[in-house]
Amino acid sequence: MTTHTVTLTGLRAVYGTGTRQVTALDGVTTSFATGTFTAVMGPSGSGKSTLLHCAAGLDSPTEGIVTIDGTRLNDLGENELTRLRRDRIGFVFQAFNLVSTLTAAQNVELPSRLAGRRPPARDVTAALDAVGLADRAGHRPSELSGGEQQRVAVARALITRPAVVFADEPTGALDSASSRQVLRLLRALVDDHGQTVVMVTHDPAAAAYADRILLLADGRVVDELTDGITAAVVAARIAERETVAAQTAAELSC
Repeated sequence: MTTHTVTLTGLRAVYGTGTRQVTALDGVTTSFATGTFTAVMGPSGSGKSTLLHCAAGLDSPTEGIVTIDGTRLNDLGENELTRLRRDRIGFVFQAFNLVSTLTAAQNVELPSRLAGRRPPARDVTAALDAVGLADRAGHRPSELSGGEQQRVAVARALITRPAVVFADEPTGALDSASSRQVLRLLRALVDDHGQTVVMVTHDPAAAAYADRILLLADGRVVDELTDGITAAVVAARIAERETVAAQTAAELSC
């Protein structure tokens, strides 16, 4: 039986009031199965980053329910939500978010340190080894390439053995070779460790590493791909959706 690490039910996110009101999510219901890699795509303003932030407990939806690893985020107070994010969720962001004064190893163990725990040195070494950086443990971010910094961020996301890893444009600041390294790491988390990964991206080549692609437009899920996923197929489907949207807009303006 398929289990789902993350479930979103009737998710709405509305910002502003009156004429300035913007609906970023408009009744999204979907789920992310355990041990799968999902890419979330859509044009700018489609709601993909809002979906990720609400799903990860970084933002609160206006309406709807978010469940992670059997826990309803709506039922949690701020302290409980902070603990859940720290212990059950891994984050990988475009900007790396490493602390410049700390070494790679210290950055990896930082989430546990903030929780009042010191992870065993072997766990930190194992996390860095998993991303191919065991020999760079003593280096600070300024001494690492962009790709290496992002791999440290991946190791940091794994140290608490989270239920899900959320990645927001993780290759957006990387060259193509470094991007492939990071994407292969995320793919390996799923294939080798049964991890659940949800990634927001605008890049069809990055999305092609996923098992499933959700396409968003105007705050709604408008399409889904699960078979025959390649960069060319993804790009063609996006172009098709954009053409339909342009034709619809033209018809409404007549």
